Amino acid sequence: MKHRLRWPRTLASRLSLIFLTSLVLAQGLAVALQAYERYSSAKTLMLGNFERDVATSVAILDRLPAAERPAWLKRLERPNYRYQLDEGAPGQAMDSGSEPTSVQSMRMTLAPDYALSFRDIPDSRPHYQAHLRLKDGQPLTIDVRPSVSPVSPWLPVTLAGQLALLLAATWLAVRTAIRPLTRLAKAVDNLDLKQHPVHLDEQGPTEVAYAAIAFNSMQGRIAAYVKERVQLLAAISHDLQTPITRMKLRVEFMDDSPDKDKLWSDLGEIQHLVKEGVAYARSTEPSSEASCRLQLTPFLESLVGDYHDTGKDVQLAAAGNLVLDTRPQALRRLLTNLIDNALKFAGAAQVQVLTEGGCTLRVLDRGPGIPEEALAQVLQPFYRLESSRNRDTGGTGLGLAIAVQLAESLGGTLRLYNREGGGLCAEVSLGPNPAP
Repeated sequence: MKHRLRWPRTLASRLSLIFLTSLVLAQGLAVALQAYERYSSAKTLMLGNFERDVATSVAILDRLPAAERPAWLKRLERPNYRYQLDEGAPGQAMDSGSEPTSVQSMRMTLAPDYALSFRDIPDSRPHYQAHLRLKDGQPLTIDVRPSVSPVSPWLPVTLAGQLALLLAATWLAVRTAIRPLTRLAKAVDNLDLKQHPVHLDEQGPTEVAYAAIAFNSMQGRIAAYVKERVQLLAAISHDLQTPITRMKLRVEFMDDSPDKDKLWSDLGEIQHLVKEGVAYARSTEPSSEASCRLQLTPFLESLVGDYHDTGKDVQLAAAGNLVLDTRPQALRRLLTNLIDNALKFAGAAQVQVLTEGGCTLRVLDRGPGIPEEALAQVLQPFYRLESSRNRDTGGTGLGLAIAVQLAESLGGTLRLYNREGGGLCAEVSLGPNPAP
């Protein structure tokens, strides 16, 4: 199985890879060229010194009396080569095609005056010997052990510092380039027409400022468009109220008959549909209600007490007294919608409060429930089940949709699921961080 290198998914990773790779390659090329130039200069200088030193040392040994030569060997010794007054160590004749540069230098310096031969000496590191005879016939061996020029101790530290500087520069460049995009992406992701628009900062480079101005303008246009539609729907609703009221008055003066009852029911349904449509449209608007700290248990007791006053079977199960930072009127509308929905289909409802991991409110009933495949669809506007849960009760299909909008405006979520043993649970999660 072949593994292919994959291009990074995030823009930050891609820019970092491009910048860092290019900078490292450029820095590596510069270091390599500098090192090669330094090596060439050092090699030329070293070979020049080597040629002069070997020529001078051989000339000194050749002119000294044979008895004095051993005393001079220590003086003429160098770190990488030394002189021996013997035939040297056994070895293999050096291949002329692979002679090092130092051999060629010795040939150029000594070959005109001496007969030279070279042998490779078996060793753990490069090692060879040059053999010649002085004018009086005494053998002389030049024992050479070439070594690589040592690396300066500051060079690795410098290279590490340069790499760290490249990493810091890459991080700063990528952060500067990505930060405005991240801000814009978060602003788009947090765009909520049910909340007041959040003005995006228009400071920074020209391109960033232009994108922020365009986003703020777009946000304003969308908000104005939605507001215009809501106002239009509210105006239509207001205008419809008058003819509907006139029609109801006329129906009241009609003689009692089945047609009169049907017409009265139809007019009531039309009026209810208009009100629900306006309520749904307004639930999508930014709320002008301010948040405040709310003691949840007394609030729920007051809500449930209102139902008791009208003879409704609504029970409350709440332990402790949680304090929330929320909008009371929106929360009351949300719970009222869910409780009314439970009462409509089950005749009774129970409100539960859970505080583990945050604040969760549940409205439970023992009604017919909802088919599993329709649990998500019933939260959509104007969706009505074909079963008796909605169809035969004259619902508009907006009650749960309004509840979803209200839950989202409070920073929470609404979820429906069927209970074991029958019935429905509407669960509202208001976030993991209730006020202490």
